[in-house]
Amino acid sequence: MAEIKYEITEHLGLIGEGSKGWAKELNLVSWNDRSPKYDLRDWAPEHAKMGKGITLTQEEVKSLRELLNQLDLD
Repeated sequence: MAEIKYEITEHLGLIGEGSKGWAKELNLVSWNDRSPKYDLRDWAPEHAKMGKGITLTQEEVKSLRELLNQLDLD
């Protein structure tokens, strides 16, 4: 299996933290030397390991924001 190269170019925020110390974060991540994309996933301490997550373009994030703004979360 080919090695996946990544670089967190900007930490945007912490969503939550699990009981084992893993943190769900929103970051800008460059995968395999490509342009950074928005990335939401669980990370082990010090970003040594990662869980499954989703990667979104700027346009996809805008669409997601519009959808979330329509929700009545109260």
